[in-house]
Amino acid sequence: MTTPPFPEDPEQPAYPQDLEQPGLVRTGRSTFVRPIRPEDADRLVAFVGGLSRATLAYRSLGPVIRARDDVIRRGAYVDYLNELALVALAGDEIAGLVRYVRDTEDPEHAEVTFTIRDDDQSEGFGRLLLEHIAAAARARGIRVLKADVLADNTRMINVFLGSGYRVESGPPGQIVHFDIAVDPQAQAVARAERREHTAVRRSLRPLLEPRSVAVIGANRSPLTIGHEIVANLLRGGFRGSVFPVNPRAGQVAGARAYPSVRELPEPPDLALIAVRAEAVPEVVRECAAAGVKAVVVVSTGFGETGAAGRTTELELSRFARASGMRLVGPNCMGVVNTTSSARLAATFSPALPTPGRVAMSSQSGPLGLAVLDLARRLRLGFSGFVSVGHAVDVSTNDLLQWWEEDPETSVILLHVETFGNPRRFARIARRVAPRKPIIAVHPGHAGHAQTTGQVDSGVRGGPDRRGNPAGHADPSGPSDSTGPSDSAVSSLFAQSGVIRTRSLQELFDAALLLAHQPPPPGNRVAVITNAGGPAALTVGACAASGLSVPPLGERTREKLRAALGPGAEAANPADLTPMATAAHYRQALDAVLADDGIDAAIVLFMPPLADKPDEVAAAILDAAEAAPAKPVVASFLGGAGVADLLHRGELVVPTYAFPESAAASLGHAAAYQAWRSTPAGVVPDLPGVDTDRARSLLAGCAPGPVSPRLAAELLDSYGIAVRDTEPGSGPGSLPSSGLGSGPGSGLDAFLSVGADPVFGPVVAFGLTGDYADLMADVAHRVTPLSDRDAREMVRSLRAAPLLDGRVGGPGVDLAALEETVLRISAMVEDLPEIEAMELRPIRLLPPGDGVAVTRATIRLADETRKGGLS
Repeated sequence: MTTPPFPEDPEQPAYPQDLEQPGLVRTGRSTFVRPIRPEDADRLVAFVGGLSRATLAYRSLGPVIRARDDVIRRGAYVDYLNELALVALAGDEIAGLVRYVRDTEDPEHAEVTFTIRDDDQSEGFGRLLLEHIAAAARARGIRVLKADVLADNTRMINVFLGSGYRVESGPPGQIVHFDIAVDPQAQAVARAERREHTAVRRSLRPLLEPRSVAVIGANRSPLTIGHEIVANLLRGGFRGSVFPVNPRAGQVAGARAYPSVRELPEPPDLALIAVRAEAVPEVVRECAAAGVKAVVVVSTGFGETGAAGRTTELELSRFARASGMRLVGPNCMGVVNTTSSARLAATFSPALPTPGRVAMSSQSGPLGLAVLDLARRLRLGFSGFVSVGHAVDVSTNDLLQWWEEDPETSVILLHVETFGNPRRFARIARRVAPRKPIIAVHPGHAGHAQTTGQVDSGVRGGPDRRGNPAGHADPSGPSDSTGPSDSAVSSLFAQSGVIRTRSLQELFDAALLLAHQPPPPGNRVAVITNAGGPAALTVGACAASGLSVPPLGERTREKLRAALGPGAEAANPADLTPMATAAHYRQALDAVLADDGIDAAIVLFMPPLADKPDEVAAAILDAAEAAPAKPVVASFLGGAGVADLLHRGELVVPTYAFPESAAASLGHAAAYQAWRSTPAGVVPDLPGVDTDRARSLLAGCAPGPVSPRLAAELLDSYGIAVRDTEPGSGPGSLPSSGLGSGPGSGLDAFLSVGADPVFGPVVAFGLTGDYADLMADVAHRVTPLSDRDAREMVRSLRAAPLLDGRVGGPGVDLAALEETVLRISAMVEDLPEIEAMELRPIRLLPPGDGVAVTRATIRLADETRKGGLS
């Protein structure tokens, strides 16, 4: 624990006893509000440690990483004048916290922040604490409390707007600024201008919310790309000006055409380019000269044709950015934004999406056509769709940040093979995902074989079949990290909060649920059916999707028997029999959704066994509407057109052709909610790290493998000692058995880092020998690692009982091992020049004895091969 600011200090500010007051929240629950005290330090740590990622995202307005414990403890020491914190207690625990800090330049103003424990956020603690802090601030000469709130944090916004105080807010944006006049008689001064948007969002506005659009290469002939883009812009209801550009046409799709961009009546915000590849560079230059702010290159014939085409498209990107333009493509199908502020259908797709709350980025142009067609058939509405093509400039990372702030987007879909900057993707995803689900389709492929960080000599093909660096023999035995398995790739997505699917159908199935229903609070599912066979398949599918089908509560069973008669199966699955009516479905759904032991419901209906599916659908909608906190999904097996029946205004119950799809979608949603509700870890500030020394060691180093001695010195800069820097020599070369030689013997492990095309730096950990070779027992995590990540990573191995002493002796020094993992993560984060690294073998010693790194290899990246900034 750090030294408190006021340790036994006679000058410590007097505790304001008068601020201790009982209170009642909106639900009638009693609480006690008082100023925070130094002895609350540990209580404050426990309070912050229990906050979910979602709450931290709203609280921090940025990366969802919890502060260190010593920093949190300092929050218990305030002067009760210029800084004041009040806590609302639930028993001996903190249920809510409010803090103001006086503005040193304007003492009549203070910044105020609120944090409410997850389980108490709907009870009214925020409004109660605002009332108390406003009175305390007013007594201390503060007139205005200033607060910044994320635009989708509706609970906190409603607290301010409904408080009764004078409240003024800035223009809407990602962050809404509030000035709260704590003296009802005082006129609060609102902030003159809203916070600046991020540079990315500003740059994307001409692309996604343009005021005018030019189509260069517009064609008079229908069914050509240039013609269909113009037609879709007009047909889609775009409110701005549409300028077809064709030197040999007077009109295109009924709109007046112009011979060149230079002769347009005004500089367009956005230009779509659909001309031959060889003409594109000149057209882009004309657009820059004309003042165009963003271009979409639909044309093909670039990177997909070979090295020369790749060079050309990179030159296009550099020119566009230098000219103040953003560029989408090339080889893409355009941009769609159905939100109320845009109505932009800048694409040649024959199928345009209906408005909705799902946004998608797709790297494949042809795939995008299929996606939009499938979305229409599934009645899945889109707020936006961007085909990024080769993504030489605008990337999925940029679009994530745009949709993060878009109030009309609640679910984000991704189909990409690589990201311009994987590090950036992992960070953005972890910031966005607590508030908006991100679903990615990623079937898995051999390209992930390098993510374990095997260090090769830079030759393509990398390590040999045993994983040894090319041209190097491994004296300690065979290599084990052969690349993450399919389940390991899933764990990397899960760590970033991204829902991973393996097919487009699965992607849309999950999106259909999360766009229309809440994620389930847990994984316990009730199955209601009128046929036993499909129910059995559903139970199996639930188990495969990480869901459980638990017994119903006794009260629920009584309700089912009373409603359905003695012949009904009052169990889970609840078999209503083929004679079930719509009323039976409604009664059964009402009963299971009211069960505290049930988190979601899957409803199966076999139309051939019962008539009037429209009445059954209406009953399902009624029950879902009555229990909005728990998701309901349906499968009308053999029914045609039933998806239309399960829509009622904004209320939609997702329906699937087969129950397995319903179970898989619920499984994804439940796993996402579990991640979202889990407290975030801490990225610790490690002692003994000398970043300046490490950077000086790397100064002037060429790409490729570094010498063993330099590798050891770099690791030493991060507090990791390498016992032997030359393979096979000296007393530091320890044998690598991987299995140990008996109780208490040391185990050997490896720790490696590699660059994954999706996630960026990925850390891999496992035991050497047969554990990884035969059992593929390797854990993977994305940097930066928190203390929670390191702990879970080490303990996630199937061989974990050997490490913690459950079998085979006293175990190993887990604390030292986890600290080594964290030091490697910090090293990779601080030194992006490191492309790959491997520590092998690492002797894992008994508790208290630490770990012994006996050999290390490091490879530096070629700057020309690094990912871009997007």
